[in-house]
This record gives sequence, C-alpha cells and structure tokens, in this order.
Amino acid sequence: MPSWFEGPLAAFDTETTGVDVEHDRIVSAALVVQRGTGSLPEIRRWLVSPGVPVPPAATEIHGLTDAHLQRHGRWPAPVVDEVARAIAEQVTRGTPLVIMNAPFDLTLLDRELKRHRNSSLAGYLSLRSMTVLDPRVLDKHLDRYRKGRRTLIDLCEHYGVELTGAHDAAADAAAALHVVRAVGRRFASRLETLTPAELHARQTVWYAAQARGLQAWFALNGSDEVCDPAWPLRPDLPAAA
Repeated sequence: MPSWFEGPLAAFDTETTGVDVEHDRIVSAALVVQRGTGSLPEIRRWLVSPGVPVPPAATEIHGLTDAHLQRHGRWPAPVVDEVARAIAEQVTRGTPLVIMNAPFDLTLLDRELKRHRNSSLAGYLSLRSMTVLDPRVLDKHLDRYRKGRRTLIDLCEHYGVELTGAHDAAADAAAALHVVRAVGRRFASRLETLTPAELHARQTVWYAAQARGLQAWFALNGSDEVCDPAWPLRPDLPAAA
C-alpha cells in the first residue's frame, strides 16, 4: 500500500489584499487536487473583486490590480461559498489538505465567510474534521536546525520542486503539494508510519512550539509582535467591550 505522501492530496492557496487575516480580503484562490503521484492535477481557480481597494504593495506581489479584478473578478459572496464547498468536498472524501502557512489562508477564508455568508468554515464542514498538512510546519520540525528562510520559494529550492509563476494561487498551491510529497519522501522513516490525521494532530503541537520560539526571539530583539500559537485556524477575536 503506498504511503500517504504518494496518495491523494488537495492543496489550497489564496492571494489577498494584505496580511491581516481579520481585515484583509481574498482576491484570488485556487484548489489543486492530485489523486496520486504522477497523475494530472485538477485545478479550480477563483478571481474576486473584493469590494475594497487593492494596495499597491499587494499588487506588486501578485500582479492583480483593481481594474483587472473589477473587470474579471466576481463578487466575494458566491466565490467564498464555492471555495468552502470545494474544500468541504475534499474533506468528505478524506483527502488531506496541503496549505502553506495554513493559519493565514484558512483564517482569512473563515473571516470572509463570516463577512459575506454569515457562516464559518466549520459550518461548511458540518462537524467533519479537516486533515491539514502544512509544508512550513513539517519542514521546520523535521529539519529544525537548517539555517535560512522557509518561504514557499525557499522550500521549493531546497526540495527540488519547480515553481513557475510564484504568487499565483494555483501555482503556489501546486508547488506546496509537491513540497509535501518531497518532505514525505525525504523523511519517510519518520513519517510513513503516521496517518495524515496523526500528523495533523502533531502539527498543532509543533506549530505552537514554533510560535513560542519565534515569540521569544521577537522579545529578545525588542519587538512587541505577537505570534498566535493556534493552528491550522485561528480562533475568533474576542468581541469588543
């Protein structure tokens, strides 16, 4: 029986107006499904007219302008509904979800669903549990003493994964999927006996430890930046008094 990292995987990615999951918006999204190593991927893409200006700094990263999104994008409400249903379909099938820096993309999607659909990601999953594989968390735990950055571009270079068109949601999702397969093969002796569900559970612990370590580093360097230890989805902010 093939190991989980050779089997079905689905990868999700977004491009956004910024990095604040509570207030920024999705401008594009993609879901890439590959039934097994070597099979052709099934790709779904969404383009969103977010209803708010896209900052120039965000456009510099993903290349999506206000004019392009207003002409070719769709309103957020039906798009985030379709995205959430597509993810829920993969969860129902038992397909692990590959999401690079999962707390960003999943939390942003959750907030967009609350903003535009008066729902949540959990509401679409109907008590079914996601199994998430985050290449950044896996790599950082399994090769923790390696120096250097661990962006998707860095991980692709390290694991020999081709990434053409970085910061395109579909390209990034596909690359993250292949990175997870490469991580699985490189660390097979430590991973192949674990199920994706067991790996999901362990990543919640690994990510929290990584967040604490980063928080300590920030404090040591005089920064007041806060690292949320929640993975793969951040809880709602407390209501204002």
